[in-house]
Amino acid sequence: MKSTSKLRNIWNHPAGPKTIHFWAPTFKWGINIANMVESTKPPEKLSYPQQSALACSAIIWSKFSTVVTPKNWNLFSVSIVMAATSMYQLARKIEYDFFSSHYKAAPIAKDC
Repeated sequence: MKSTSKLRNIWNHPAGPKTIHFWAPTFKWGINIANMVESTKPPEKLSYPQQSALACSAIIWSKFSTVVTPKNWNLFSVSIVMAATSMYQLARKIEYDFFSSHYKAAPIAKDC
């Protein structure tokens, strides 16, 4: 019986599956999945503006999700993961652009 009441509580929660407060963050996980897939891309193809915007947005929304009523833990969790993946991508890009020479190929000498 307790599991039924817990499911009913989740279903009827003000940020539960019957509201947009549940579905918007749930679909936002798709952005996180895409960002995780991009971790296989070469760092030179990553975008500073895109990853910076994702990281800043995620930090703002994670703070917002804890101060609204009702607290939206789904939005909080997706935003924390988005901040982490975006900062990871930014770190990869910065490391590639400023600190790494092993990514960059040596110029090919041409014979005349």
